[in-house]
Amino acid sequence: MQSEFPPQVTTQLDGWNLVWFRLRPTGKGENELAALRDEAVQATRDQYEGLSTSELPEVAGMRKLFRAAGTDPTRYRPSSEALLRRVMKGDPLPAIHPLVDLNNLVSLRLLAPCCVVDAGHVSPPFTFRAGGPEESMESMRGPFGLEGKPLLEDVSGPFGTPITDSERVKVRPDSDEIWLVVYLTGQADTGAVREEIESLLARAPVAELLEASV
Repeated sequence: MQSEFPPQVTTQLDGWNLVWFRLRPTGKGENELAALRDEAVQATRDQYEGLSTSELPEVAGMRKLFRAAGTDPTRYRPSSEALLRRVMKGDPLPAIHPLVDLNNLVSLRLLAPCCVVDAGHVSPPFTFRAGGPEESMESMRGPFGLEGKPLLEDVSGPFGTPITDSERVKVRPDSDEIWLVVYLTGQADTGAVREEIESLLARAPVAELLEASV
């Protein structure tokens, strides 16, 4: 039995707006998704060529929120900024899992950190807060210290940040319900996020959008 959607989230950090989407994989649209990845990479390079990432208002706004939480965003970069920097250096968007790839496209197009979690491996209610001293989680890159990092936790503990996510909630080949969360600054247009996801899914129907918090 899946948890009630959208999840109840207690927010302890000012200036953030978290937007949630409930998705069901379809097993279709992967060729179209590959074309979208290539298109997004080229469009990103064309749009931001010659610019410093720190000049972009989306990046500057997210860095400000990271500093307020207690972490240095030039040492632990928001996942969207890290993705943008990799693309601008010449890296492609890799094919990982259709829903992970969709997540990366949304993040790159909006310059906002996003994550996808297996809904069967989280247990709301959630809390969004800054990590404390000596807190950590097992991320997909190994142990990850959480002190000063913005994080989401459920009843079992921290499971995600706008930097990286935990091994516990990763999307698996048999995941049948996936929640995508977009971490926004308070000034961001939440409606534009839904429009972006609907536009991507119209062209590459890798998932069915079941519900959204906007």
